[in-house]
Amino acid sequence: MSASFFEPAGPARFSATPATAGPWDAAAQHGGPPSALAARELDRHEASDSMRLARVAIDILRPVPVGVLTARTRTLRPGKRVALLETVLESGGQEVLYARGWRIATSSAAPAIAAAQQVPEIPAQSVVPRFPGGHVSGYLSRIEWRIVGGSFDAPGPCKVWARPRLPLLPDEDLSPMCRTLLLADSGSGASMVLDPTVFIFINVDLTVILQRDPVGDWILLDAVSTTGGTGTGLAQTRLSDQSGDVGIAVQTLLIAPR
Repeated sequence: MSASFFEPAGPARFSATPATAGPWDAAAQHGGPPSALAARELDRHEASDSMRLARVAIDILRPVPVGVLTARTRTLRPGKRVALLETVLESGGQEVLYARGWRIATSSAAPAIAAAQQVPEIPAQSVVPRFPGGHVSGYLSRIEWRIVGGSFDAPGPCKVWARPRLPLLPDEDLSPMCRTLLLADSGSGASMVLDPTVFIFINVDLTVILQRDPVGDWILLDAVSTTGGTGTGLAQTRLSDQSGDVGIAVQTLLIAPR
């Protein structure tokens, strides 16, 4: 069994392990691991103690293979109060994923004003994820899931606590944004409203905005998926830690008959 989602393969090169495999195809990664990997590169690029990565927008150009990825990162807009960074992941000479992240200056003088929400307790019992007709022995089995509301067995909104069972890379702690992206890409799957044996509903992007960094390993996904009858769907996920709201995740879905 894999000990991490990725292994180092040289400067800015990473080898995906079978743990990254998504439910649609054992040879293609779930969106969470490569999104988290891109955020790792954003975090480390020209890092500043006075700024935090507050928003990351991922565009998935094509299926990301379970193979070697190369990352290149640059600063698009430098600044002391806001800075925009970009990471591009490549595989086999093709660009497969873009990530753009806004760093925003931190301030202890800014007040904390959060939406009133009672955060549910983390249930004691873990559940085994289901994805009819899909590959569940990769990413889905490397995340610990504890259902609060809804079900993996029935379509509709779902509220679930989740935490990774593996590190992103060996002997490395996940940053708050990396952990959030690793998990938040599951919002569309947890809240699926269509039968995956009949339809595909693949997200082409993922945007995560964090008003503050989540604390601890667990993140609550409160996810709802909707479809517009035009081949496009939307998944919206409210994100919390055990203290309350931390942000949101949004995914645009491609919907088509299988």
